[in-house]
Amino acid sequence: MRKAPPCCISAALALLGRGLFLYYITDRRQLSSDEEERTRLLLDRISAAASEGVDAIQLREKDLSARGLVELGTRAIEIMRAAKPLNASCQPTRLLINSRVDVAIACGADGVHLRANDVSAADARAIFAQVGICAPVISVSCHTAQEVSLGEGHGADFAVYGPVFGKEGDEAAAAGLAGLEAVCRKRRTAQAAMPVLALGGVTVSNAADCLKAGAGGIAGIRLFQNGNLAETVSRLRKLADELHC
Repeated sequence: MRKAPPCCISAALALLGRGLFLYYITDRRQLSSDEEERTRLLLDRISAAASEGVDAIQLREKDLSARGLVELGTRAIEIMRAAKPLNASCQPTRLLINSRVDVAIACGADGVHLRANDVSAADARAIFAQVGICAPVISVSCHTAQEVSLGEGHGADFAVYGPVFGKEGDEAAAAGLAGLEAVCRKRRTAQAAMPVLALGGVTVSNAADCLKAGAGGIAGIRLFQNGNLAETVSRLRKLADELHC
């Protein structure tokens, strides 16, 4: 098993060591049927997320070509750098590209989000290192405790676990709070355990249950892409403070 040197992941770990981690996963197709309009709306939302202090954004536009992803990622990074966080103490929002290490490198993203069937986090980190990028942020999608353990063993910075809550009429596919708690309880026994974020049907109303189960953060598409983003972020941060997360 290839492992990354600790010095190469320290910057990424510093990003995660500051309380509740909020992770916006994009899907511009939910925003409009018109390509130009939905791209504009997506970039506006990315700008707002950066201003509101969302910790990281995963560009997950699976229908785009590599060239299209590089172009969109480059525009997103420019917008994120221009955004002024409302809280001066916030670190800049990071951009991760879904699945494509090559695209992440080409557009200058902060890292990559790996699916369960992608290359390992260690192999992805080695590819970044080959082009002189020593501290990329690498997250992994996990649906089982075994996948979480594997991701941690390969040096991922954090895992996105789910779905915690199933879609309406399809609750059987959900891991449930019990599954989330079991995974997070196992992490608590380790030194500097890899954070696990809750994904799948998470709302402001049920986020407290995820945090009580041990989640280190909240990930979502609709949660951050729809509605009043400033209110959503504020309520989640307040919730974490109340629970001392």
